[in-house]
Amino acid sequence: MPQFIALSAAARHWVLRRKLLCASACLRHRAAMSTLLINQPTYAWLRELGLREENDGVYNGTWGGRGEVVTSYCPANNEPIARVRQATTKDYEETVKKAKEAWKIWADIPAPKRGEIVRQIGDALRRKIKVLGSLVSLEMGKIYVEGVGEVQEYVDVCDYAVGLSRMIGGPVLPSERTSLGPGHALIEQWNPVGLVGIITAFNFPVAVYGWNNAIALICGNVCLWKGAPTTPLTSVAVTKIVAEVLEQNNLPGAICSMTCGGAEIGSALAKDERVDLVSFTGSTHVGKLVSLMVQERFGRQLLELGGNNAIVVFEDADLNLVVPSTVFAAVGTAGQRCTTTRRLMLHESIHDDVVERLSKAYKQIRIGDPWDSNTLYGPLHTKEAVEQYKAAIEQAKQQGGTIVCGGKVMDRPGNYVEPTIITGLAHDAPIVHKETFVPILYVLKFKTEEEAFSWNNEVKQGLSSSIFTKDMGRVFRWLGPKGSDCGIVNVNIPTSGAEIGGAFGGEKHTGGGRESGSDSWKQYMRRSTCTINYSKDLPLAQGIKFE
Repeated sequence: MPQFIALSAAARHWVLRRKLLCASACLRHRAAMSTLLINQPTYAWLRELGLREENDGVYNGTWGGRGEVVTSYCPANNEPIARVRQATTKDYEETVKKAKEAWKIWADIPAPKRGEIVRQIGDALRRKIKVLGSLVSLEMGKIYVEGVGEVQEYVDVCDYAVGLSRMIGGPVLPSERTSLGPGHALIEQWNPVGLVGIITAFNFPVAVYGWNNAIALICGNVCLWKGAPTTPLTSVAVTKIVAEVLEQNNLPGAICSMTCGGAEIGSALAKDERVDLVSFTGSTHVGKLVSLMVQERFGRQLLELGGNNAIVVFEDADLNLVVPSTVFAAVGTAGQRCTTTRRLMLHESIHDDVVERLSKAYKQIRIGDPWDSNTLYGPLHTKEAVEQYKAAIEQAKQQGGTIVCGGKVMDRPGNYVEPTIITGLAHDAPIVHKETFVPILYVLKFKTEEEAFSWNNEVKQGLSSSIFTKDMGRVFRWLGPKGSDCGIVNVNIPTSGAEIGGAFGGEKHTGGGRESGSDSWKQYMRRSTCTINYSKDLPLAQGIKFE
């Protein structure tokens, strides 16, 4: 009996201890939840996007997610915003199956009708443009006007895609078989590839998806999106807007699926033979890994990778254009655009003057909270980026560079660093040839046009480039076969800020892919050459007789 009483007491003690531990954990959970920005009155607008403390990170017609719960942080203060439950490989499998089923319905809808759905998506984004732009600013770190501008870019691509939905198609070609009389037609038929996997980067968490999504949809494809792991709330918010449009039109939500996750989900997507096209935007290093996975299965890929972009300024340039263009292209988005100017090549006769003007302009840049309308320059996206900035500064100094402006991590909350100008480096210094995704501008001095053009092309990437000159002969040499080898070749404007009507993309280690305007839609379709005999004869091509 005493032993039974002792055991009962021990059991009661164990139960009480468990209750206390559970209560403590519950209190910690509540305390943690209370520290999330989404629960603070200042950020109550986040709930207008359908966000809450913990959000499902999988959408395939229904919301879910059984993976790890990750926290999204604000780069301006490193405080937690909210949480997202990521996808597991099982979630991914289910999503792919549902997307493939949804394609059977979507592909049968006429292209102009698909365009009408995309028009509605654009209108839905318009209605949420300010609040969604605010989320981009809060989660990615870019200034508010850039966040809104990024959503506007998605809207613009939707408008563009609506018109395109009535124009896509192939030509009717003359057939040599008609030499004996009418009876044969030769045409090109374009059909959707099927399922488009879209992997996007942190720096444009809305726009890059928009480029791919709007064009892919009007072409008759369904989409599976894996956004950047550090901007999951933006992925969720955008998907909620798109999903509502699909559901209102009684269409399968899986037409625009989403799986939040990291490398495991990205690798599964790249290796999956059911994914007919993989569109990847990100670093050259990761892009190469993705490319190899896709190529191993003979899959189709669209790569938008890094850019070590240059502005080349000649002695006849209008410096009143050069200075603001360089500041915008080098400092905008805190140097985190793939089209950011990283190299500034100045003719020796104007080098010192331009550096002095730029230095003065840099000192006037308004640094602050990205959602403050007066701010021009916000934080880097992550603490890791700050470390990359510090390492690049040290390498530049070791390789002979002189810091003219900036060069330090700022003493304030968040991931802030000073926009930096470095002179004195050789054009082929290792750090100059390395794309560092931070606001460091390497200023180089050149003597001749041939030298400048050669330096522009000697880096591994080939995304964006620009010259400043009034010499029309030089302009057309720059645009010609011995000029810039980039996919974007500008004159008297910055390297960044591309319009949606042109094809966006680059050469060499930038990947060769093209998105957005022009004939980029062809990357989302497969082409068939079709010969149709509607006669009673069988003439062969090349005049062959086989009788």
